[in-house]
Amino acid sequence: MQQDKPMGRLSDMMRRLLMRRAVVSACEDIAGRFRLLTFEGAALRNVTWIPGQKVQLAMAAPFVTRTYTPIEWDAAAGRTRILCYMHGDGPGSDWALDAMPGDMCDIFGPRTSLDARSMTGSVAIFGDETSIGLTRALLRENPTRSCHAYLEVGDTKDCGHVIGKLAIENVSLFQRQAQDAHLERIEAVIPDIAAETSGFILSGRASFIQRLQRSLKLLDIPSGRIASKAY
Repeated sequence: MQQDKPMGRLSDMMRRLLMRRAVVSACEDIAGRFRLLTFEGAALRNVTWIPGQKVQLAMAAPFVTRTYTPIEWDAAAGRTRILCYMHGDGPGSDWALDAMPGDMCDIFGPRTSLDARSMTGSVAIFGDETSIGLTRALLRENPTRSCHAYLEVGDTKDCGHVIGKLAIENVSLFQRQAQDAHLERIEAVIPDIAAETSGFILSGRASFIQRLQRSLKLLDIPSGRIASKAY
């Protein structure tokens, strides 16, 4: 026990220096593997947050974290909301599933992830279940923005319910298929929208992003019109 105390003090010090202390104020089971969590705390006030930026939630020790994209951040009230997708077993999914109002947590960030501020025209978002929160955040920042999302998902019914709950429009869902057969249908969209789309945001799994990057390159889409982030 004597040897654990220095590490405990170090952990507490690192939390105070790097993390923002917050409390889970609300939890909502939306559909299937999706939960909407609200966090509040004085440390969340007066924070500059850009839609698309990420935060990391400490699961246990300060450096055991999972990354999420907030869907909104009220800096005056000290409140943020995160759409959690529990895609498997692990510390992140377990924590999001078990979180209850009153639970304390530590938040690191916000930090730079995707910045779409330079994309002033129409935007196309390609991603998966983890990209729903990103889509909501970008639309909340600029409700008049022309935006369409194309998402590969495991359950179109559940995802459709979440999208409706968050009042997100212009989303096309593609049911995952064996050997990624559904990606051909997603790729087929790109030539039709390339001319009228100012910016392309690619998110989700790395192999998905790489495949779409190749498709965009074949159409001579400049790299300056593309932003990508693997989740």
